[in-house]
Amino acid sequence: MFKGILIEKDDAGVRAGVEELTEEQLPEGDVTVRVSHSTLNYKDALAITNKGPVVRQFPMVPGIDLVGVVEDSAHPDYKPGDEVIANGWGIGEGHWGGLAQRARLNGEWLVPLPEGMRPQQAMAIGTAGYTAMLCVMALERHGVTPDDGEIVVTGAAGGVGSVAIAVLARLGFKVVAVSGRPEEADYLQNLGASEVMDRSVLDGPGRPLAKQRWAGAVDVVGSHTLANVCASMNYRGIVTACGLAGGMDFPSTVAPFILRGVTLVGIDSVMCPRSERVEAWRRLSHDLDLTKLETIRREIGLSDAVDCAGQLLEGKIRGRVVVDVNR
Repeated sequence: MFKGILIEKDDAGVRAGVEELTEEQLPEGDVTVRVSHSTLNYKDALAITNKGPVVRQFPMVPGIDLVGVVEDSAHPDYKPGDEVIANGWGIGEGHWGGLAQRARLNGEWLVPLPEGMRPQQAMAIGTAGYTAMLCVMALERHGVTPDDGEIVVTGAAGGVGSVAIAVLARLGFKVVAVSGRPEEADYLQNLGASEVMDRSVLDGPGRPLAKQRWAGAVDVVGSHTLANVCASMNYRGIVTACGLAGGMDFPSTVAPFILRGVTLVGIDSVMCPRSERVEAWRRLSHDLDLTKLETIRREIGLSDAVDCAGQLLEGKIRGRVVVDVNR
């Protein structure tokens, strides 16, 4: 027997709680992992609270992240004792995820825990930080350098924004953090932001084009914020879009793209090829000051995750929530 959060659906509705589970209940897979830590992401919070159509089949163990030790493996790349990470691939949505003490997964979904990185650090990074690194890699791939100018990061106090700021600042970029939480200004500047801007500047209806300012952008908000970021990019600026916290709509025009040559790059962390995942985690182990994670992360026990999900959706959580599934 092992413990996990189980989301169930019946005639009375959808409910989530910590349950005793058996290994026979685990889904198919060629690697069984003894999970040590998971996380609580925005998507997990939507699933647990039933505030969004995240779960595709019931019952479901949520948790789009996990780190742990291989217990049993029929996959050639992994053997018992190996430390591994899993992010995305539909875990916690269509396949049981990481908010439990055991997980059975497809070995192709796993990547090795980078050398020198502790499990708690890996989950302080989690899908959010790994997505942030994919954004940074996309900016670099499109030729953006620190000499080109400022990088704007929206939703800055969240998980993606926090890690993006820390990585970009360490790489020498001048980063402007956009947040709706003025009380987090010191936190964001300690991560490396050179300026903190109130989100009200960008979250209302804007013009097709605005004054040029940004060489690059990491946007997790979408909607008017993304439209205004695109409108204020420098000529041939690069915008990476990876979230929709402000909405799925994109009320913009083609003006930034055909008059200034702006490039909008979509960042998908769920189905990202394994080679890019491995590189992103390798980069995180080198380009992120892991000591910064102590200010980014908050650790809770498995039994606290259900209550914490509501707080996360209400915007009351800073940075990353790490879940110790064994307490």
